Amino acid sequence: MEKENIAVGLDIGTTKIVAMIGKKNEYGKMEILGIGKAKSLGVHRGVVNNITQTIQSIQQAVQDAETSSGMQIDEVVVGIAGQHIRSLQHSDYITRSDSDEVIDDDDIERLCNQVHKLVMLPGEEIIHVLPQDYKVDGQAEITEPIGMYGGRLEANFHVVVGQVSSIRNIGRCVKSAGLELSGITLEPLASANAVLSQEEKEAGVALIDIGGGTTDLAIFKDGIIRHTAVIPFGGNVITEDIKEGCSIIEKQAELLKIKFGSAWPGENKDNEIVSIPGLRGREPKEITLKNLSKIIHARAVEIIEQVYLEIKNYGHEEQKKKLIAGIVLTGGGAQLQHLKQLVEYITGMDTRIGFPNEHLAGGDSNKEITSPMYATAVGLVLNSLQSKEKKTNANRAMATFDNSQEATATEEMETSEEDVATQTEEKTEKRKGFFDRWAEKFKEFLDNAE
Repeated sequence: MEKENIAVGLDIGTTKIVAMIGKKNEYGKMEILGIGKAKSLGVHRGVVNNITQTIQSIQQAVQDAETSSGMQIDEVVVGIAGQHIRSLQHSDYITRSDSDEVIDDDDIERLCNQVHKLVMLPGEEIIHVLPQDYKVDGQAEITEPIGMYGGRLEANFHVVVGQVSSIRNIGRCVKSAGLELSGITLEPLASANAVLSQEEKEAGVALIDIGGGTTDLAIFKDGIIRHTAVIPFGGNVITEDIKEGCSIIEKQAELLKIKFGSAWPGENKDNEIVSIPGLRGREPKEITLKNLSKIIHARAVEIIEQVYLEIKNYGHEEQKKKLIAGIVLTGGGAQLQHLKQLVEYITGMDTRIGFPNEHLAGGDSNKEITSPMYATAVGLVLNSLQSKEKKTNANRAMATFDNSQEATATEEMETSEEDVATQTEEKTEKRKGFFDRWAEKFKEFLDNAE
């Protein structure tokens, strides 16, 4: 099977590590060939804090994916999140030497590379440079400058920055697990690719990805990424609160949250009680579902308010920046009952749960994969396949260009050969004429001498 058409995404999360193998089918949809999942040990709030445990978890997830697909995994695209991620806006420009030539990919690459050289705070590194809109010779609001004429090319950029040490630690874990790192993608961007439609990105939408350790935000407007943020807490803090509030162990708290948890306290009646077995022969604990949802509600409100603050920082109340498509919730935390209603209540914005089936090929095997908790992994595979496609197309274009150059050169050579042949013939004719004339004159001379 061709390796070019296959991509592997590795989602290193706080609660789970997922390895997913996918390929594009003939209809342009993505087929999942294999998936592996392992409990994430050694990652806290999206940041690796125990290298050995993380390597083991990665190896287990990759092994599972290899077993389920019957393929060998060599290189992966990894998602990055964590509280060290920040983003900033930046404008830059280049002056083109020849304004009579049209703007091409090389010019845009040169401009992006210039932004990559920005001086960051000590210990920080640029992860993504995302162009938002361009200006050509002062003409603003250009989304696609390729093919235009101009001397000065400007752009506004959304720059995503992370800590060098955190990025290196992820790289080290991947390499030590026997894999090659083919790229790093910001997790909210990957999730957005998996669950948002192009119409939503155009209309304006805020994607909230609630993971175990972090809650990621990505805001799109006019089809362009406008704002990203990582909030340093997610579903795990809710579990922690249940554990403390009900005096039970973490495993039980997690189960309680998944099976009976609700973000809206009004839903439960006072007499609804769940019994939890005690430890080592101790008395079982009885917990009212009303109390459970009160604990969850308090923490869920805190997370949503933090995210809403980021949406306000972006300035969504301005007419130009309005988010018409509202909010899309995804990630494992989005499965919490009545969370959608709570988000709508707090923000006053339309909300839906995002499932990563937008780009997936149909089939019964995908039922588990279309869960919001796999949004990041699906997005990573998609991103990787898209960038591979771009590279292949670029290489094809180059090959076509080279071939046409070669053909032109061959034609030129053939033409020049023909010219040479004609010139030689002409020279021969000339030479022949000269000899003939000379022979005739010599003959005449001899005749006269007689």
